[in-house]
Amino acid sequence: MGDPRLPAAFLQPGTSSFSDFLAEQAPDLLPGRRAVPQGHSGSHAGDLAPHGTTIVAATFPGGVVMAGDRRATMGNIIAQRDIEKVFPADEFSAVGIAGTAGIAVEMVRLFQTELEHYEKIEGTTLSMDGKANRLAALIRGNLGMAMQGLAVVPLFAGYDLAADQGRIFSYDVTGGRYEETAFHSVGSGSLFARGSLKKLYRDDLDETGCVTAVVQALYDAADDDSATGGPDLTRRIFPIVQVITADGGRRLPDAAVAAIADEVISGRMSRPDGPAAPLTGGDAR
Repeated sequence: MGDPRLPAAFLQPGTSSFSDFLAEQAPDLLPGRRAVPQGHSGSHAGDLAPHGTTIVAATFPGGVVMAGDRRATMGNIIAQRDIEKVFPADEFSAVGIAGTAGIAVEMVRLFQTELEHYEKIEGTTLSMDGKANRLAALIRGNLGMAMQGLAVVPLFAGYDLAADQGRIFSYDVTGGRYEETAFHSVGSGSLFARGSLKKLYRDDLDETGCVTAVVQALYDAADDDSATGGPDLTRRIFPIVQVITADGGRRLPDAAVAAIADEVISGRMSRPDGPAAPLTGGDAR
């Protein structure tokens, strides 16, 4: 006999998509179904909401690294100095958020539940492409809010066990999905971060070298973009760094990230613009 406290829909076999189930049973709980109050234009609504800024990801032989700065802005105000923008999506993937922070965090939680729900219903995990497609569908569901100035543009990365390599996916506000090669960045400081990685990235980096490269890229983004926060030495606030390999994902301890950030900053004392890349290939100097 079923539990009388639960509706029948909760006790019957259904779709492997939790977001589809939610859309049928409680659509008002979906992040993209909420309406902006009347009298608020899209741009004004966007200005009132804290925004996450820069996320960077890069692959290395055997895995992928994702990192995010810790600043959230609201117009020209620093809304939060220690926000977390990089989250594990499941055991072998991570998602970083840029855009409207509150909606983005809700979307990440829904995405995490989506992947867990699929595994429980189907008895297996989604493929890497399947995960990327599910996230695209969630972003597409937020299009109405994005058109009102409350956009979410995440970066998704993970280790593909079938392909035996790290992979990175970027998105646009319509849910368009694009696989990136080697490295990518999203958010207000992304242009500067990608420019930095163009000079620093090598396809033979080890894990520590890859983490150092993305921390350097975040430093360069903070150097040129006011919305991106650099390492905060006085408060000891450093980027969130997630490393994903065939053994699964793990967040680097703050002490490990601090040690790399301190080394990066020490190098900037003698060369404020950071490491110089050679003109004709070879290692960065």
